[in-house]
Amino acid sequence: MRALPASGARGTLERVVFIAAAAAIGGFLFGYDSAVINGAVTGIQKRFAVGNVEIGATVSSALLGSALGAWFAGGLADRLGRLPVMRIAAALFAISSVGSGLAFAIYDLAAWRVLGGAAIGMASVIGPAYIAEVAPPAYRGRLGSFQQLAIVLGIATSQLVNYVLAELAGGDVRGVLAGLEAWRWMLVACVVPAAVYLSLALIIPESPRFLIAVRRRVEARRVLAKIEGETTDLDERIADIESVLRSERRPRLSDLRGPRLGLLPIVWAGIVLSVFQQFVGINVIFYYSSALWQSVGISQSGSLLISFSSSVINIVGTFIAIALVDRIGRRPLLLTGSVGMALSLAAASWAFSFAEKVGRTVTLPGDKGAIALVAANLFVLFFALSWGVVVWVLLGEMFPNRIRAAALSVAATAQWLANWLVTVTFPSLSAWNLQATYLIYACYAALSAVFVIRCLRETKGRALEEMG
Repeated sequence: MRALPASGARGTLERVVFIAAAAAIGGFLFGYDSAVINGAVTGIQKRFAVGNVEIGATVSSALLGSALGAWFAGGLADRLGRLPVMRIAAALFAISSVGSGLAFAIYDLAAWRVLGGAAIGMASVIGPAYIAEVAPPAYRGRLGSFQQLAIVLGIATSQLVNYVLAELAGGDVRGVLAGLEAWRWMLVACVVPAAVYLSLALIIPESPRFLIAVRRRVEARRVLAKIEGETTDLDERIADIESVLRSERRPRLSDLRGPRLGLLPIVWAGIVLSVFQQFVGINVIFYYSSALWQSVGISQSGSLLISFSSSVINIVGTFIAIALVDRIGRRPLLLTGSVGMALSLAAASWAFSFAEKVGRTVTLPGDKGAIALVAANLFVLFFALSWGVVVWVLLGEMFPNRIRAAALSVAATAQWLANWLVTVTFPSLSAWNLQATYLIYACYAALSAVFVIRCLRETKGRALEEMG
């Protein structure tokens, strides 16, 4: 797509911003539903009397569903359209949130979390793809950043809701509110944004690329007029898209095959990009920070408040990335984040090495607790202003048109599997050696910088049709 014309640009841009923001509500649900478990972990563990292995499996169960949802989302989006997939995801979010909140056993809760995870995986694929297809190149980086902004807002909202519910229940996540323990309400509350997502998915337009692909040319013309402006040569734009589509066919997994270990180099780049985003351990902060801070002597209420403050820092970093991603490019932001994360994770590892245990109580002596807290929040900040935003922008735009949907599904699936591996292992790893665990994450952050330098190319300002 070419840049928006000067005449009528403001009104057209406002429409595009609304459409992108509506699609990004899926990202909000992604963030909320995946992070809300943070506040509920202690309540779940006590209610069902389970240990580190069981709680790790339960928390991570949603990620297995996410991998499945991401795997199938691309194919469904190409067959049914982008909007029907959004609507399916919204329904799954609502159903799983109610089921999780009313779970009667740990395995029952895990099953509902898998269903919710499928919705998260679908949202992780369809949001970036849809936004990339409706956004003009000059704004695509910033509009693509809406997905990550929505994710971090969802994370922050979940932590705030968790804190408020715990306070209403007397500072105890197992306190009873209207007949249910507070941790259950934390999970049920996701039904509200799910309803909003479904409502918006019923009114925003379908992707013009999909409409042209299924020969609904009149509808595509109408959508293009809304998102690019009436002064754009719509016939030329449709002809350009049709020309690209004629050289394509619906992507299949077989289209991703290549000479390097069975896959195309660009597909491997997307997979490794996704894996590094998770192997730095970011979701340990969002899934377990409440239990982590409690393990070093902080109260339930205080730990939830710290988790919320980390989420606010996450939002600040995301706004920084949105402001810079189209100005300085994708690679400089990634490199900055990699270095910052490596240093802050190393500092956290050093601070946790001073943990002292007296009986069942663990504390960080002197100023080590403050250092650990500052290092953890600096880690969140550097992640948010770099890998948190840029990975989703790149996944939406780095692949050639002919394989975009299939490649994005594979990359997103790899991301969820990596997320699952980190999440399921953290409770046991932290019980073994918290210092070493954070040092491992620091090493992956350092390696991610090497990957960016050697394997990623800049996509700033390039049209989707130019990706190859």
